[in-house]
Amino acid sequence: MTLNDDPHTARRARMEELRRAEQARQRRGRLVVISSVTAGVLAVAGLVGFGVYEFGKKDGGGSSDAKAQGSSDPNASIAGEKDWDAKKLTRNHVTTKVNYPMKPPVGGDHDQVWMNCGGNVYQKQVPDMNAVHSLEHGAVWVTYTDKASAADVKKLADKVSKTPYSLMSPYKDQSGAIMLSAWGKQVTVDGADDPRVNQFFTKYVQGPQTPEPGAACTGGLDEQ
Repeated sequence: MTLNDDPHTARRARMEELRRAEQARQRRGRLVVISSVTAGVLAVAGLVGFGVYEFGKKDGGGSSDAKAQGSSDPNASIAGEKDWDAKKLTRNHVTTKVNYPMKPPVGGDHDQVWMNCGGNVYQKQVPDMNAVHSLEHGAVWVTYTDKASAADVKKLADKVSKTPYSLMSPYKDQSGAIMLSAWGKQVTVDGADDPRVNQFFTKYVQGPQTPEPGAACTGGLDEQ
């Protein structure tokens, strides 16, 4: 097997390409001219930050065996994960309120504007219809209730802030204290150190379930 045949290598290369594209969109939107030296520094810093996310080496807590179990195989099934048939999750842009059958929602009709999901950590609950659009673009959405510990919330916020195509927000009506959602996928975890957190991120950030891979996660709706 050659290097190009390695699915892990190909996935990392794809994520790095998407990250560079997101950074380019941000620069164009702000009309900021960055010198070649500064751009090189930012690129290196971005790749280092992405490397921390990809391998889940610094997300803290738990045994090394547990961490490896949660991130060693991106194709492995995730214990307790709920799945919805992607063919039945409609993708129309609508202006009327959608009553989703699950909380938080994992797909369906949604607002034409997505929530910014370039590692955004929101302090207030965000609109379902905008967050669903983010999932359509390949984001992972971390949500939590007031039953989640402050330590877990902080660790998860640190992880999200380092991860392109992710967002985090409180969600008072969900069944679990901490839940992770992607398009058509959802799991309730025991805490920030649960190995399924790394596994879910590795598998579903711009994962195969994504209806619109590579679509923007910036330039949308931000916290009001």
